[in-house]
Amino acid sequence: MGSYVPNTKKEQQEMLHEIGFESFDEMFSHIPGEVKLNKPLDLPSGLSEQAVMRRMEEIAEKNVVFKHIFRGAGAYNHYIPAIVSSVVSKEEFVTAYTPYQAEISQGILQSIFEYQTMICELTGMDAANASVYDGATAAAEAVAMCKDRKRSRAYISGAANPQVIQVIKTYCFGSNTDVVVVPEKDGATDIEALEALLKEDKQAACFYVQQPNFYGIIEDGDRLGAVVHEAGAKYIMGCNPLALAVMKTPAEYGADIAVGDGQPLGMPLAFGGPYLGFMAAGAAMVRKLPGRIVGETTDSRGGRAFVLTLQAREQHIRREKASSNICSNQALCALTAAAYMTAMGAEGMAEAAGQCISKAHYLRDKLAESGLTEKYAREFFHEFVTVIPEGTQADSAAVLKKLEDNGILGGLPLSDKEILWCATEMNTKEEIDRTAAVITEVLSEKSGKKGGDIA
Repeated sequence: MGSYVPNTKKEQQEMLHEIGFESFDEMFSHIPGEVKLNKPLDLPSGLSEQAVMRRMEEIAEKNVVFKHIFRGAGAYNHYIPAIVSSVVSKEEFVTAYTPYQAEISQGILQSIFEYQTMICELTGMDAANASVYDGATAAAEAVAMCKDRKRSRAYISGAANPQVIQVIKTYCFGSNTDVVVVPEKDGATDIEALEALLKEDKQAACFYVQQPNFYGIIEDGDRLGAVVHEAGAKYIMGCNPLALAVMKTPAEYGADIAVGDGQPLGMPLAFGGPYLGFMAAGAAMVRKLPGRIVGETTDSRGGRAFVLTLQAREQHIRREKASSNICSNQALCALTAAAYMTAMGAEGMAEAAGQCISKAHYLRDKLAESGLTEKYAREFFHEFVTVIPEGTQADSAAVLKKLEDNGILGGLPLSDKEILWCATEMNTKEEIDRTAAVITEVLSEKSGKKGGDIA
C-alpha cells in the first residue's frame, strides 16, 4: 500500500520507529523467508491512458453479449426506462454512505423511505427494509426471523430456485437450524407431503415457497398458507416483483414475510450483479425484520423528516443477541428499484407483466410446433420447461449450441433433455419465430430429416 498512501519515506521511517522497528523487513521478520517475494513482481511497465483504454476494449470484445435472450432462472432481461439510470447516476446518490446522521442524510433517507413504501404497496405488507444483497440472502434472512427457542426447523419447497435453497441451507448450518426440503410433484410443491410433515412436527418454524416457482409454475398459495398456519409455523413467500403487478399479493395469500430479488425492477443483468434483495413483513414481524428501516417523523419545526427507526438491531446490539449479521446499505440499488417503479407506474408494470405472460405462452406454443413438448401442463407466469421427445437424437446442448450460433441465448438446461425457457416484454414475435425455426432445424438434422438453412 506504500505507493497508494500519501506519505514520504521519512514519514514512513518515523512511523516504524514509533512502533519499535528500524525497517519493514524487521517488522515482518515473523514471516518465513521462503514465503516472501524477494524480487520485483513480474508486471508489464505502465501504459498511457490511451493504450490502457485500447487494451481494455480488446479484452471486452471477447465477451459474448446476446441481443436475443430466452433465459431467466432468477435474473431477467427487462426494459429499463432511460430516466432510471439518469436519476441513480447523480453524484449525490452514487457517493452516499450509510445514513447514520439523519441531519445530513435526508435525501438518502427519503429515497429509502419511498422505496420501502413502494415495496409495501407491491407486497401488501406493513414494513420493508433496504439492506439485503439479493433474493437468496433475503430468503435466508426470512428463515432466521422465524426461528425461536421452541421452533428451529425450516421447511423449503423443492420447487424453489436451487441456488436459493442452497443459500438457505448455508445460513441454517451456521445457526444450527434444521432444514427439510419438501418434494415437488408435477412441477409444484407437494402439498399433501408438506401437510403430512408439518402435522407431526411441533418444531416447525416456517415454510418457504417461491411464487411463481423455479419452473415458472404458479403455486396454490392459498392452500399452502392454510397448511402452514394450521401447524403454527410462519409462511414465507418468495416473489417475482414484476409478477406482483398482476398477481395476488403475498399479504392476500396470508404470508407473514415476503421476499424476493429486486433485479427485475430496473437493474440490468450485469453479469450477475449488483442486485437487491427485498424483504417485507406484517406488523407482527416488524421488530424481527433485519437491516435498516427508515421511518417518517417531524423535525423541530414541524416539517417532514426521516430517520433510521427501530435501531435496537444487529448493528447496534451485542452480536450474540442479533438474529442477523446484516449491516449493509443497499440504498443505490433500492433507489434504482424506486426510480423504475415510479417511471413505470402501476399501469406500466402491469403492461410489462402482461406482455411477459402473453409472449411466454406464444413461445411455448411455437416451441411445441418445433417438436419440444411442455413438461408441466400448468399455469405459469413467464417461464416454463420443455422436454426433447424420446427417440430424438438431439439433446439440450445441441439445441442451445445451434441457438448460440445464431446469436440467441436459449433457455437454461436442466438435463440432457429438459430446458427452462423464459420470455419477457423484450422478446419480439420475430425473435420467437426465428428461435422456433432454429430448433426445428436442429431436431430435423438429428432425426435425419432435412430442414431449412437457418445459419
